[in-house]
Amino acid sequence: MSTEIIPCPPLLKPPALIAQAGEKAAWRFLEFFKVNIHNPNTRAAYMQAARSFLSWCQGNGITRIEDVLPVHVAGYIEELGKVRKAPTVKQHLACIRMLFDWLVTGQVIAANPAHAVRGPRHSVMKGSTTVMSSSDATAFLKSLDVSHVVGLRDRAFIAVMVYAFARVSAVVNLKVEDYFPLKKRWWLRLQEKGGKVNEMGCHHNLEQFIDEYITAAGIKDDKRGPLFRSALGRKKMLSDNPMSRVDAWYMVRRRAKDAGVEAAIGNHSFRAIGITDYLERGGDINIAKRMAGHSNVKTTELYDRRGDEISFSEIERVGI
Repeated sequence: MSTEIIPCPPLLKPPALIAQAGEKAAWRFLEFFKVNIHNPNTRAAYMQAARSFLSWCQGNGITRIEDVLPVHVAGYIEELGKVRKAPTVKQHLACIRMLFDWLVTGQVIAANPAHAVRGPRHSVMKGSTTVMSSSDATAFLKSLDVSHVVGLRDRAFIAVMVYAFARVSAVVNLKVEDYFPLKKRWWLRLQEKGGKVNEMGCHHNLEQFIDEYITAAGIKDDKRGPLFRSALGRKKMLSDNPMSRVDAWYMVRRRAKDAGVEAAIGNHSFRAIGITDYLERGGDINIAKRMAGHSNVKTTELYDRRGDEISFSEIERVGI
């Protein structure tokens, strides 16, 4: 049987440093992203990190992938740390380590030069996502113009993130059939990270918002179609195409500006708002963990902002 390696397709050509190592290295590089990393968002981030590092290597006179040494990886991480935050630097280092491990097991190179390189110290006790108060979030939802289908869509979309603690990636992937009745209530079937399916019962407000949106959009019978659809320019009409995460980000920023919200809220803000409000009202953090689809309760704790108000009450004790 022939062992000839099929040439890598031109449109999938890897960075020059990899390509120069031959077709075996080129295929191994591409397989790292397609076979080893299943989450599309992680794949995109790691692809950017890998290309950034390999481009840096070329710019520093390294002409072969075999010539990359620990000192080169350490130098790149040090330089990156001057312009990027610690979480980004740690992500780049994690990508480099995994990529070189993949190349080692594929017998492209002999050793992993990133194995002994240490990343920056970074400990997170509280999430950095901007969070509004419960009253401000309520006012924000009420401020949305729902006199047309796009406004109804936006309110329902944001409400899913608030009431179902949903990631924006899960919301944009919802189909009409993922909103379904069970035991006299309505539920959402959310596709979460790692291929997990999280079925969440709907808060009565969320049921109302989704029902009003589906009725106005006329999509009740399009079970396999996207639940949340992109708008047709400024026509206040919807297309048959699903919203993207970028569409959602622009929508949230636009709605925040219209409502006069000064805080830099984004899609993730609403997930944190919902979790914090649930905990403030006596909710159990372990149940919040399951509702949010988290694997570890420590992740859920990052969304708990109840301590913010306590901190300010203590700060105001200073009577000067």
